[in-house]
Amino acid sequence: MSVNISAKEVNELRQKTGSGMMDCKKALVEAGGDFDKAIDILRKKGQKVSAARSNRETSEGVVIYKISPNEDKASILSFTCETDFVAKNEEFQGLAEKILDIAFENNLNSIDDILKSDLNSNSVEQNIVNLIGKIGEKIEIRDYQTLSGEKIVPYMHAGDKLGVFVSLVNTSSVDYVSAGKDVAMQIAAMNPIALNKDGVDQSVIEKEIEIGKEQALKEGKPENIIEKIAQGKLQKFFKENTLLSQPFVKDSSLTVEKYLGSYSSDFTVDKFIRVSIG
Repeated sequence: MSVNISAKEVNELRQKTGSGMMDCKKALVEAGGDFDKAIDILRKKGQKVSAARSNRETSEGVVIYKISPNEDKASILSFTCETDFVAKNEEFQGLAEKILDIAFENNLNSIDDILKSDLNSNSVEQNIVNLIGKIGEKIEIRDYQTLSGEKIVPYMHAGDKLGVFVSLVNTSSVDYVSAGKDVAMQIAAMNPIALNKDGVDQSVIEKEIEIGKEQALKEGKPENIIEKIAQGKLQKFFKENTLLSQPFVKDSSLTVEKYLGSYSSDFTVDKFIRVSIG
């Protein structure tokens, strides 16, 4: 027996689920006009698409952030998809903003906590699954990080594919916004692995020493100076890869630490976050 489905019912289901008009009509027909069953059908469709595309790469998307009015708390989110076309989709970007709002306002600290949170009478995870079913691409929260500090300066690189937070201390008498932007641009361009050598993981240090020793041996250096050479290469590694020791990109005669010190002797960076897509 055929079921007459009104345009009002289709639109109501579309508003509830965010699915396309034709998908909503088909679901209502399949469900015999039962609204709840139709919702389940659309959810299952989204889950099927999600499962089918689970191994796809999400190399496009947006990086967005929120920061408190007094600049002491910030959150940054990367919301990813498969194509640039979807990354520019208003519904995709709108869902990213809603997810970030929930995470920021509720002081959430992990992607798992975000996915379990409520959004539009569903979980965030279900909202993502529904959008996957509608758009037909893999969509995911790739990264989510928070930062707190005395003063946080944000920087978004052109295209919204890369974002940086810089946390600064002893800011009361300096133009911390201008300095913070400069340092954030440095982080965006040079991608340091840590603030200083104390922040570098011991496994990384051991690997660099091992590489330095192997290089020295291949170059035929005497055994008794291999360790010294490796330590010298390690110090060069620190200089190139830790923020405060890096040459400042706007004036290579200064390190980042000395650039900050030119504002005030105790003005510096204590933390940073860099989030990128691709």
